[in-house]
Amino acid sequence: MSDIIKAIIVAVAAYLLGCISTGTIISNKKGVNIRNAGSKNTGASNVLRVLGVKAGIVTFLGDFFKAALACLIGQLLLPRAFGVDGFGRILAGLFVILGHNWPVFFGFKGGKGVACSTAVLVCVDFFPGLIAIVLCVLVIWLTRFISLGSMVMLTVFMILTLVLHWGQWVLCTFSVIIWALCVWRHRANIQRLLAGTENKIGNRVAPAEETKGNKD
Repeated sequence: MSDIIKAIIVAVAAYLLGCISTGTIISNKKGVNIRNAGSKNTGASNVLRVLGVKAGIVTFLGDFFKAALACLIGQLLLPRAFGVDGFGRILAGLFVILGHNWPVFFGFKGGKGVACSTAVLVCVDFFPGLIAIVLCVLVIWLTRFISLGSMVMLTVFMILTLVLHWGQWVLCTFSVIIWALCVWRHRANIQRLLAGTENKIGNRVAPAEETKGNKD
């Protein structure tokens, strides 16, 4: 089997894994349509805000492990391709985030890829990923802004990748793309952060509440 065929298989498998919406599954079991509650986002932060800590943690773990599984599949099928070590896990990491953000099974309305990105970072490049995650947790702990911590995580990972792996263009390009995806998905959060109206972790909303224009 050629590397091109394997790459297509990895990309499709990773995307479909990403489309499995843990937040939607958890909320449906509780009789809530998470896409019509809170910020209408299916990610762990909105589930946390609408359904509480336990549901938020389960959602995060589900999204984390589906991304880790996608990267594992990519590594097993394509440990090296097109002259790039770890090409399969890089490709899988990108497509599992795309699947999570724009799931074909749910009208292309998903999360923001933060939990998925957390897994992808440590799978693709462990130590820079770990540093980025630690700083993310620190920022969230100090500010209580999940969105800010998430963007810090992807920004730090991109900077470390560009500094440590300059010349490895596939990896560098990957880091820039997932950073851009994170910023794009958080563009409303950025506006609220600048306006001082961003939601902080721990703020709860009623499951039936629909907040117009407040997507996080």
